[in-house]
Amino acid sequence: MAQIQKSTDSSSLAEVIDRVLDKGIVIDAFVKVSLVGIELISIEARIVIASVETYLKYAEAIGLTASAAAPA
Repeated sequence: MAQIQKSTDSSSLAEVIDRVLDKGIVIDAFVKVSLVGIELISIEARIVIASVETYLKYAEAIGLTASAAAPA
């Protein structure tokens, strides 16, 4: 069983930003507004916050970079 360690050291903003850019964050949202069965607004958003190196590493792993690299 994994143990959780609590840190008593406070993190600076620079350390938090470094961690976020290193690991990355993905926010995926889908909003749909309908009235009486008629779709009025549909919004899809995917927000990725990561360093370019981290993004490319994971995008390549799931096949997102192949279409960008292909000639038109």
